[in-house]
Parts: sequence; structure tokens; C-alpha cells
Amino acid sequence: MSLLTSLGAYAPPDLPVFLDPLAIAIVGGGTLFATAMRGPLADCWRAFAALPRLFRREPFDFAVARAEIAAVERVTKGKTLLALDPAMLKDPDIAAAVAAITDGASPDAVEALLDRAREDRVERHGVVQDFWAAAAEIAPAMGMIGTLFGLVRMFARMDDPASIGAAMAVALLTTLYGAMIANLVASPIAARLRRLSRREELARMALVQPLRAMAARQTPVVVAVRERKSA
Repeated sequence: MSLLTSLGAYAPPDLPVFLDPLAIAIVGGGTLFATAMRGPLADCWRAFAALPRLFRREPFDFAVARAEIAAVERVTKGKTLLALDPAMLKDPDIAAAVAAITDGASPDAVEALLDRAREDRVERHGVVQDFWAAAAEIAPAMGMIGTLFGLVRMFARMDDPASIGAAMAVALLTTLYGAMIANLVASPIAARLRRLSRREELARMALVQPLRAMAARQTPVVVAVRERKSA
């Protein structure tokens, strides 16, 4: 037997056989519906809106954020932060901290603000991660529901041999789809988003000290300027 003949014996499977619209609708649609019903519909939107994060090399670039802080320090050198519009800053944590310092916040108050921002961000990220973890949990169950649905159709049409194959295909493919969605899609997404969130929080912790130092330098100046204006 030649090599080409041997390779021909292991030809790839006929992929269209593994595509069934009814099975896809039962498992895919059922998983999405059941997962979305666990919380507000806004959580479903956030879960899909977070998918582009999966393709980022780093969820948060500390070097860019630190450069933004350095730019603020250069702009305000010899002046106060009152001359700077926090809305010009791209990073929300830095913008919030600079706005607080502009209002005369102490270093401790700035750190507390950053802690609240971190807690809010962790909560938002947790909602998205829980959505995909729930989808991984629900998908196999929807596959089992589809299997039962296909078996019922098959037994109900035992007198029509031509329809038995299609019903059996739905029964088997829904189990396959449920396992694939859970183990190849939803569960990996949840795990990667969880890991990216942890890495972002660890990187953002390094912003606390530079912003505290900025508050220590700028807040007394801001307070003094306001006292002179009010005098």
C-alpha cells in the first residue's frame, strides 16, 4: 500500500455532518438565555464587550500610566494642578486622583480613592467572569436537554426510518456542542479574564505611591492658593 493510499484512509471527517442548526439553537441559544437570565441583561452585554481584552498582550500598561503621571508633573512644574484639566488624562484612576488632588485631597484620601476604584473594578470584572463561568456550567446541561429532545423525537418517529437518523444526530450533536462550549469556549474565557484582571490589579498597585507623592507635593500648594484667593 502506497503512502498516498495510506493517507487517504485517514481523510478528515466530513465537517458538514457536525453542523446542525437545531442542535446549535438548542445548546447555543439555551446556554445564552439561561446565563443571561441569572442577572441583569446589562451583564450579558458587558460579558461580550469584554472579549476584546482576551487579545491584549497586557491588560494594563504601567509604563504608559507612569508616563502620564510624569507628564502631569512636567506640565504643573512651578504651578499648581489648578492649571490642569483632569479630563485630558486617559487613565480613569489617574484622572480621578488628579481631580481629587486639585480639590485638595490628602495622600491618604487619594489612596482611599484608588482603593475604591480598585474594588469597583474588581466587582465589574467579577460579574463578567461569573457570566462566562456560568455559561461553562450551563452548556453541558443544555447539551443533555438537547440529547433528551433528540431521543424523544427519535422514539416518536420509529415508524419512519428516514427521520430516525436526523433525530439521533440532534441527540448526539447537542451533547458534543455542550461539551465544546463549556471546555473550549466559556471556561477558557472565564479563566483568562480572571488572570488578566489579577495582572491588571497588581500593575495598578504601583500607581499608588507616585500619586501619593504628587498629593504630598501639590495639596499644600493648592490649599494655599485657595486660601489666598478667599482672603
